[in-house]
Amino acid sequence: MAKEMQLTVQESRELLLNPAYQAQKTFEIQQRMANMYVQSTIVPQSYRGNIGNCVIAIDMAQRMQANPLMVMQNLYVVNGNPAWSSKFLISCINMSGRFTPLRYQFIGKRGTQQYGCRAYAYEKSDKEHKEALCSVWVTMEMAEKEGWTKKAGSKWLTMPDQMLIYRSAAFWSRAYAPEISMGFLTKEEAEDAVYDEIVDAPVITSSQDDDIPEPPITDAPTDENAGTEQEPVQPAAQAAAPSPTANTSGKPADAVTAAMQKQTTRKTTYKAPAPVETADGQRVDTETGELFAQQ
Repeated sequence: MAKEMQLTVQESRELLLNPAYQAQKTFEIQQRMANMYVQSTIVPQSYRGNIGNCVIAIDMAQRMQANPLMVMQNLYVVNGNPAWSSKFLISCINMSGRFTPLRYQFIGKRGTQQYGCRAYAYEKSDKEHKEALCSVWVTMEMAEKEGWTKKAGSKWLTMPDQMLIYRSAAFWSRAYAPEISMGFLTKEEAEDAVYDEIVDAPVITSSQDDDIPEPPITDAPTDENAGTEQEPVQPAAQAAAPSPTANTSGKPADAVTAAMQKQTTRKTTYKAPAPVETADGQRVDTETGELFAQQ
């Protein structure tokens, strides 16, 4: 009896460890959970009464270690393909713990084709922020050439700043953390698609003649400096080099300036010195105190 019970326990353990059995039990649990969501009025319309969509969303949520309702609220079906909302993708990157929160750098002048944005972050291990992980530049010129601005009701024409942020974040995720998005496009990308297949942004290769310096990593421009490019950071040696007009005499700046003005005044308004004869018969300049030569 004890031997038969021992065999039964061993068989149960083997059954529980069997991948096929685990997948079957997981699927059954997901179906029971989906039955609750299909009857809810909180989930989006595409999940109500559709147990298949709910099971897929629940499975994705378990893989991402996220809440199923949050996934359903941010997973859209565009032209038959699943796509994330951009804000959800950004939040997943920020909460992953692998990188610092995404930040955005703008270049160009608002309202021009050169106005653009790129996303950047740092590895958590990069405590000193030595190497920025940057996306490619997304500009209004790119949006125009790709046809994103030509769609009816395009948000690129009404809120270009926000669309630049969303698109640069999507490019960043595919470059440095594609596993977070599970290879899906964002909803905005899928809606802007002109072709059946969307390719990533082209890789821009630099040549030897391309000596345009990269602007430093900064946050979005404020109203005062909006639309102006940041000056590149000068090398330390060049920045430390004194200018030809620099004050190196060690005297206060105002004293040096006064002496220079006095010297200029002497050259332009010269008048003959008024000598004074001393008791010993020598002649002295009253202004400089210099001795005149004897006649």
